Amino acid sequence: MSIANLRKDYQLASLSETDVAADPILQFAHWFEQALKADAAEANAMSLATVNAEGRPSSRIVLIKEFNQNGFSWFTNYDSAKGHDLATNPQAALLFFWSALERQVRIEGRIEKVSEQDNDNYFHSRPLGSRRSACASQQSQPIANRDLLEQRLEQVTSEHGDHPPRPQHWGGYRLVPDRIEFWQGRSSRLHDRIVYTRGSDGIWSISRLQP
Repeated sequence: MSIANLRKDYQLASLSETDVAADPILQFAHWFEQALKADAAEANAMSLATVNAEGRPSSRIVLIKEFNQNGFSWFTNYDSAKGHDLATNPQAALLFFWSALERQVRIEGRIEKVSEQDNDNYFHSRPLGSRRSACASQQSQPIANRDLLEQRLEQVTSEHGDHPPRPQHWGGYRLVPDRIEFWQGRSSRLHDRIVYTRGSDGIWSISRLQP
């Protein structure tokens, strides 16, 4: 079969301006809960898009760890490629895709770091193996082979045992949104798109976009 002929006709649901909450965070919470109940694969996975100092875009999958009225948060290595991008250009975009529900959520806004206390709290709640890996890996930096990485992990384990400290270069980011779009697949590609835009007064406005 030709790749050009691969397609699915979306027919599960619809979305109208009268369906959505006045607050996009509440609307996201509603959709996120539905994704969890539908057992959507990696419902907490989101694509994070950044742009570096030369204007080159980059994207990768990360896992959301918290969302509330302050924004959407995840944790990573500040010295990673995305960390350098965000230090230069503190604007980013997130994308959730829940194929089981034929839905997307697109989120755009400015980036800020979470508090050191939040960093410590989350780091020490992680599985031991994940904490050790965060200490062993210089994320996004080249390494000659896998063996060297395993050796670093063994060194961390030997030095710190079951209590590896949080590296100072490891922590959380929060995207503070000013634009959130809810996309519901519809038949014949006539999709529903409802977008929230935050004004300078902090108030959200709602409008429909053409597919």
